[in-house]
Amino acid sequence: MSNIRSNRVAEQMKKELGDILSRKIKDPRVGFVTVTDVQVTGDLQQAKVFISIFGDKQQKEDTLVGLAKSKGFIRSEIGNRIRLRKVPELSFEIDETIEYGNKIERIIHDLNDEQ
Repeated sequence: MSNIRSNRVAEQMKKELGDILSRKIKDPRVGFVTVTDVQVTGDLQQAKVFISIFGDKQQKEDTLVGLAKSKGFIRSEIGNRIRLRKVPELSFEIDETIEYGNKIERIIHDLNDEQ
């Protein structure tokens, strides 16, 4: 039962985080960010937010620093939007799967061109 609830909370948080990060965060360090996934623990105490960041390595690091500084504001916004007893503690991680998929696709494309 808690697994179903944590999945629902994760999906709702993903939707709300996308809106918060695109409209409410005014930190100049935070670049173009897309929330790709949110994983919430069964007890709803912690949430791991996977993000995709457009830019080079330095811009990605700056964005992570900006998001870390904005955690309190982001949690309060989520608390205002979602009815939870306690808003989960957030941790942001860069989702490399899109870049990894593009790299594999380029390799396959290059191999096909050679043949």
